[in-house]
Amino acid sequence: MSTPVVTDAGWASLRRFTDARIALGRAGHSQPTAPHLAFQLAHAQARDAVHLPFDAPGVAAGVQALGLDALHLHSAAPDRGTYLQRPDLGRQLDTASRQALTRWQRERREPATPFDLAFVVCDGLSALAVHQNAVPLIAAALARLQDPAGERWTVAPVGIVEQARVAVGDEAGAGLQARCVVVLIGERPGLSSPDSMGLYLTWSPRPGLTDASRNCISNVRPAGLSIDAAASKLVHLLGAARRLRLSGVALKDDVDDQALGTGPSGDDGAAFGKALQELPPALGARP
Repeated sequence: MSTPVVTDAGWASLRRFTDARIALGRAGHSQPTAPHLAFQLAHAQARDAVHLPFDAPGVAAGVQALGLDALHLHSAAPDRGTYLQRPDLGRQLDTASRQALTRWQRERREPATPFDLAFVVCDGLSALAVHQNAVPLIAAALARLQDPAGERWTVAPVGIVEQARVAVGDEAGAGLQARCVVVLIGERPGLSSPDSMGLYLTWSPRPGLTDASRNCISNVRPAGLSIDAAASKLVHLLGAARRLRLSGVALKDDVDDQALGTGPSGDDGAAFGKALQELPPALGARP
């Protein structure tokens, strides 16, 4: 009887509960070829996501299809190379964008009336994540915010910012004359998540704020936090932010994740426990 080329890890049954690279087995003293190639592919996909050009016109078209205006802005980082080496420049708008916001403010019909909310869409470190998730997330959030039974929200034109970091939303939100800003940005790609988008909510945005002033909802993607669950969580936080007039560390996230479908269900927990019980005793399972 021939010896298998790949020696099974013995606990591969747990792989269905995570995207992490666990229980890969071994070939002699090395990693098997298949997971090694899969790792290289994932690494290439992460690099590609970082350098993928941002389709700002395409995102703007999607936003306009939702009935919202869009303003095309740019950070002070002139190109991708500078953006990656100078995070500080990605946190501020360039001169042309500031001038564009000033012109927009002059042309507003009701310049003294602030909007309740502004969405700011940024490429961040994964334009792929924004291309796939930003417009669907805004649509799902608007559907909840426009509920006739709920509070009325006025929404500013959507700022679409190239070569941007999270903090650029503070300046953009202030320029859009909004009481609250939500930044949608591509997160740093992981080796199983090149398409992950983050949401950052800030009450009373203005330049100079720190991360302590923001609430974050991360891992928005098909294999992570779903659009529907992320929109529900975001709208809940928006309501609390407007009611309390604050955000960040002062605004506690008391959302019932399991009720929203964002946390593990009882069935998932039971299945995981059963899988642990079925592991061979040598791997640590209880008898």
